[in-house]
Amino acid sequence: MNIEIMVIGGYFMLMIFISLAFKKMASNSSSDYFRGGGRMLWWMVGSTAFMTQFSAWTFTGAAGKGFNDGMLAMAVFTGNIFAYGVSYLYFAKRFRQTRVDTPTQAIRNRFGSTNEQFFTWAIIPLSILTAGVWLNGLSVFVGAAFGFDMTMTIWLTGLAVLAISLLSGAWGVVASDFVQTMVVAVISVACAIVALVKVGGPGEIVTNFPSGFVMGPDMNYPLIIVGTFLFFFVKQVQNVNNMQDSYRFLNAKDSNNASKAALMAMVLMAVGSLIWFIPPWASAILYPNAADQYATLGGKASDAVYLVFAENTMPAGTVGLLVAGIFAATMSSMDSALNRNSGIFVRSFWTPIVCKNKPGSEKSQLRVGQITCIVNGIIVILVAQLFASLKELSLFELMMTVSTLASSPMLVPLFMGMFIKRTPRWAAWATVVFGIFVSWLCINVFTPAALGNLLDLEFTAREASEMRNIIAIAAHLFLTAGFFWATTLFYKEDSLNEQEKAEVAKFFENVETECIADSEQDEFDKMQREKLGTITIMMGTGLLAMTLLPNPLWGRLLYLCCAGLILLAGHLLKKSAQNKTDSSAELATQN
Repeated sequence: MNIEIMVIGGYFMLMIFISLAFKKMASNSSSDYFRGGGRMLWWMVGSTAFMTQFSAWTFTGAAGKGFNDGMLAMAVFTGNIFAYGVSYLYFAKRFRQTRVDTPTQAIRNRFGSTNEQFFTWAIIPLSILTAGVWLNGLSVFVGAAFGFDMTMTIWLTGLAVLAISLLSGAWGVVASDFVQTMVVAVISVACAIVALVKVGGPGEIVTNFPSGFVMGPDMNYPLIIVGTFLFFFVKQVQNVNNMQDSYRFLNAKDSNNASKAALMAMVLMAVGSLIWFIPPWASAILYPNAADQYATLGGKASDAVYLVFAENTMPAGTVGLLVAGIFAATMSSMDSALNRNSGIFVRSFWTPIVCKNKPGSEKSQLRVGQITCIVNGIIVILVAQLFASLKELSLFELMMTVSTLASSPMLVPLFMGMFIKRTPRWAAWATVVFGIFVSWLCINVFTPAALGNLLDLEFTAREASEMRNIIAIAAHLFLTAGFFWATTLFYKEDSLNEQEKAEVAKFFENVETECIADSEQDEFDKMQREKLGTITIMMGTGLLAMTLLPNPLWGRLLYLCCAGLILLAGHLLKKSAQNKTDSSAELATQN
């Protein structure tokens, strides 16, 4: 266990170094702190887009789902692949072209200041709930791995994420996401290779998976499987492509880099999700009683299956890397939420409401943003502690409940508002209110039990869980989205004053006008490549040192291969930074 703690300690040192390395780049202005000044390269933005969807819940709740139910666990991730494909083709560049620092500024430009305030105080609490689920997922894993008390684990890990989030704003968040993507990739690929070797290949997983790989246990109706995949496609397209979650693309240096970032996220999700699920699937065959090893977690016992696999199958040091990987996934999601909430509070409440739009210093705005980050972080920790007390609710069900019933009403107008133009100003907030009513109907009226009575069917517990998600997604797709579309019937051109008409017209003009990087961008490109090249080489060196751990030869070779790939990536980044410098010098000489 001392080896595992040393590995985690090395990871923390790397994260702190990242934050310090990018601290200066985030201190020039509040825009630099909140979104990196819109100067980030596509591979940085793409990695943060990927990691935002790849939270600690993926290593815990989704792993438990894969272990128990087989292929169906991929529904959410398959939806993400499709969603980022749609983003690449249409949304990513348009979000960047809104030319704002925070999502709520885009909402104000599209729907007006009333909706800006409404969504400010809707986005922040809901993102705190979601971050609480992520932190709870992390605490489940870390607590199980090291035997720590759950409450202590939540506070220690939560405070650590908060501290790192404060240091360097969006630059540190996105830079750490790039490195964390490699951490997750290394541990996922290594575990997948070993799992396939141990289980005898992918064919063995499909053939020998308990209760059936495609259908899983307690599933009598194939149509439910089909419906789950189809409706999750629709749900994730909306979840990824809306004005609230557009902040990841606001960081890109231009329209082209925003689109390429979405393409990178799509490819990473397509390859990564398949590789990532192999160990939980293999564990269902290799360790069918894995949940018994952590029975003290109650209904969340199967959420520790990745840990069981690493402890029983992988070489020494892997558990430390795995915990570092899920910490990376949590931090990438949680610090993005904290950074975004800080920007929203400062840009959409502090400046226009408290300061009444009076010009303030950049230093004061940065300070308010940092204080907001601290307050948000403490509340997230308290929410995670509350979720931890819900022993019999699995993390998968908890995540689906929060995202499907709580978040969906808010995302509908923020998604459809990007292409449905002729709506009254009240359409956005009214759709959310109506959507909350729809969510209430899904909980109390449109239930799996009611549907079963109507069709004279009796659903198993698993079927009822899947049907609950399908019903909620379908209800918001047809009812809530239908309500927003119906508001176009009440649109009147003369209901808007000249300023409001100009704001809406300017919003859609910006959305369709390409963003092009300015002449100062080359220096920022060089710094990103240089800094991340150095950091990546440091990470590769750490992995190389893990070949000295007391492991069998195959374990040492596994670490050697992983270290070699990371060192190669760092070398290429450093080389590209040098080439960029040489090209700039040559161009200056020619001019």
